[in-house]
Amino acid sequence: MSATEPWICPTCAIRVTTPFCPMCGESPLRPPDLTLRGIGAKVLHAATSIDGRLLRTFWALLRHPGELTVAHLNGKRMPYVPPFQLFLIANAFFFAMQSLTDTQIFGSTLVSHLYHQDWSPLARSLVAERVAKLRTDLPQYTSTFDRAAVINAKSLIILMVVPFTLVLWMTFLRARKPFVTFVYFSLHLYTFLLLLFSLALAVAAIEMRLGGLGLASPVVDNLLSIINLGLCGGYVFLALKPVFGSRGITRLVKAAAMALAAGLIVPGYRFAIFLITLYTA
Repeated sequence: MSATEPWICPTCAIRVTTPFCPMCGESPLRPPDLTLRGIGAKVLHAATSIDGRLLRTFWALLRHPGELTVAHLNGKRMPYVPPFQLFLIANAFFFAMQSLTDTQIFGSTLVSHLYHQDWSPLARSLVAERVAKLRTDLPQYTSTFDRAAVINAKSLIILMVVPFTLVLWMTFLRARKPFVTFVYFSLHLYTFLLLLFSLALAVAAIEMRLGGLGLASPVVDNLLSIINLGLCGGYVFLALKPVFGSRGITRLVKAAAMALAAGLIVPGYRFAIFLITLYTA
């Protein structure tokens, strides 16, 4: 059957004289479509199309900070993965890296909250009340908490984007940009940060292989945190010009402020996950 030969759309049950149904976009079924070779060709085409688009998107994200945000704002969307979908892909990759390295950055264990965080005194008080209310013991509750914390940290990570978007919006309030500008910028920044955190996990894992303590070492943890914060600031600095037209010392100051905000949101998110898990687990 040629593309112009009349055919009946199996979905809409209407007569069509074009290559695609004008109602649903369906195309006519051809004999090769029902063969293994035809199926293989479709799978290969789908895989290469998705991978090519994804790689192109990540390349633009990493090589030209801010340009991906501008592209979506200007309606150039077909060559790239949408911002939210890209964020979810980076999130999945990040948590896969956490599983491979057996290290948790956001879904900290209950022991970590009780003894190794700035809010540990408050955490001990809240946990004691929660354990008493549930009529359980700490070891049993610890197991339940740790499992739930990992799930919550993975499923709620979008919460980090929300406060940063608001801070960014308030910082550039006079720019009179559509609010979606700040949403896209934040999603792209946190996609970059998730990739950066994944790289940090890999570095920490290698350090452990060499006999070190990984992120359990204050030196390694602090060093990687400083590097991540610096790279975050550099990314924001480069992205501000194409998206907001920022220049000069103002651009530098705003980039530093945004990097600091992103850095403060990380422990804030970790504490939020503690509270959410505490009262839902």
